[in-house]
Amino acid sequence: MNHELYIARRMKLDSERQQGSPSLTVALVGIVLAVVIMILSIAIVMGFKNEISGKIMHLDAHLRVTNAALGIDDNYATVNGREVREAIADDDFSSKIESISLIADKSAILKTDQDFMGIIMRGVDEGYDFRYLQGKLVEGHIPNVSDTASTGEIIISKTVADRLQLHAGDKLLTYFIDNAIKVRNLAISGVFETDLEAFDNAYIVGGIGIVQGVNGWNSDTGTQVALNMKSTDNLDADCYDLYTLLAANTVGKETQNLFFVTSTHQNNLPFFAWLQMLDMNVVIILTLMMVVAAFTLISAMLMIVLERIRTIGNFKAMGATNGTIRRIFIYLTGKLILKALIIGNIIGIGLALLQQYGHIVRLDPTAYYMPYVPITLSIPALVMLNVGIIVVSYLTLLGASHIISTIKPTATMRFE
Repeated sequence: MNHELYIARRMKLDSERQQGSPSLTVALVGIVLAVVIMILSIAIVMGFKNEISGKIMHLDAHLRVTNAALGIDDNYATVNGREVREAIADDDFSSKIESISLIADKSAILKTDQDFMGIIMRGVDEGYDFRYLQGKLVEGHIPNVSDTASTGEIIISKTVADRLQLHAGDKLLTYFIDNAIKVRNLAISGVFETDLEAFDNAYIVGGIGIVQGVNGWNSDTGTQVALNMKSTDNLDADCYDLYTLLAANTVGKETQNLFFVTSTHQNNLPFFAWLQMLDMNVVIILTLMMVVAAFTLISAMLMIVLERIRTIGNFKAMGATNGTIRRIFIYLTGKLILKALIIGNIIGIGLALLQQYGHIVRLDPTAYYMPYVPITLSIPALVMLNVGIIVVSYLTLLGASHIISTIKPTATMRFE
């Protein structure tokens, strides 16, 4: 058995002369707070990243196929959905796709008797994945987007509904401005709230037939083809593969489309850049907390050594080497670290779970894109954090324990 560990286990953190040392209590509290802050920092940032990226991934296509001339003119920069589907159908790439839909976007003006606002009408076909918006409905139901249905149903955001004082079941005059003003009387089937301002303030969603009818397009024409992948781990590689596949398919064929493929990361660069900045914030917080914990540990070890300076003298008088004594006090201070880790993990994980299920700390959705602080607890991240704390603590104690080498037995035997 390791005799240094055996001796350390037999010793108490508090000296026999001074039970409940305030300095050790302060050190314990300091380390516990550092552990709690680090756990909550990681859980909150992971929560933000998962929530924001999840919203974007659900509201925007993983891969978007557009015409390279998009933006010149609505009636020129179009995509033929049938051509894209045919190019993908006979290739292995099709096995990676979860859903594919033809989408047509067109600017419009919504008008009521009291107010009006500019918006983008997003027309979608039956392949569009409505599952996310279905879960965000606060009123009504998902619209019927069948090409054969002429219901003219749309869903609008709660932001739009509140501004124009509308509800599910109301009719809404929608003005499309092209070469001429075209008016459609659309029926609001539902109201959604995603808390993502960039979507809620910009889009209403309905059947693609509405936009195709306004523009005089056939049923295969839209402004983009949206593809959602079964896995989002390699979107950039999938984006390149799809581009080369479509480019090869157009060689030698008569087509007016020059396809352009982008991923959701490229289409929503500001959001993902912001999420990457959050990673830097976590690194800074973890570094600061590690430094605080290190200095607290150094102080704790010095207090433990000073309170047992006669014991150290006795050890040296009996022939114990500096290395042996250092290891004894590293193991002894390790008790403090272990106790702080257990308490810190219990408090940190407990607070995280309380927020995760109770949503106690609220946020302004217009600023943070969600109404409460999100939490994601990851077991691998927690394990790595605790291992990192133990490693840093050991290295810190290894350096601080050198003070034992300066203690002389002749000077400590009479130390009071």
